[in-house]
Amino acid sequence: MMENLNSALLLIIITNALVSKKGFDDYNFLNKYKFQVAPVKKGEKFRIFTSGFLHVDWMHLILNMYVFYAFGSIVLSILGTLPTLLIYFGSLLAGSLYTLQYHKNESYYSAVGSSGAVSGIVYACILLYPGMSMYLFFIPISIPGYLFGVGYLLYSIYGVKKQVGNVGHAAHLGGAIGGFAITIILNPILIETNRIFVVLLAFPIILLLFFSDKLKRL
Repeated sequence: MMENLNSALLLIIITNALVSKKGFDDYNFLNKYKFQVAPVKKGEKFRIFTSGFLHVDWMHLILNMYVFYAFGSIVLSILGTLPTLLIYFGSLLAGSLYTLQYHKNESYYSAVGSSGAVSGIVYACILLYPGMSMYLFFIPISIPGYLFGVGYLLYSIYGVKKQVGNVGHAAHLGGAIGGFAITIILNPILIETNRIFVVLLAFPIILLLFFSDKLKRL
């Protein structure tokens, strides 16, 4: 694995590991750099990015980095290093901004994790390779990537409304939207070559953007 790992992906993984380890050992550090609505609104914008390199525990970190490696390697092999980094950090930003918008009236809402950035990478991978076979944990049946992408977004929409589990569903949504938008901007040819899949993946995003306010009132 490591010998085939691009240096840019490796740097992101190492940075996540080192910053997260510091947060595991030092609660004050974690508290200072995690995403929290009130401090961000008061001007601590750095939390929008620093929170993306902190994690709750080792399992949270390892899962996110494994998914990032698996899908990021494919995105990088197709697009190259710089576009992959743009998608990663752009999705991290989009995930935090969507979380801030959705939870703007919840001053104490906080979150950590690279899930927004990783969600963007996953969505970019599905856009670039919609027919890829994907397996869900404990289910030995493959499903096409585009169906996974649509299902993932729909579940995240449900999760952000019902607050299912201790998971930052809003970051997942924002990250996926960011990954989708940046990938299309970088590769507008996808609208022609993968038109049907682009429309399928865009549909839940469009619904979310237009009916986000109504979602809160449901």
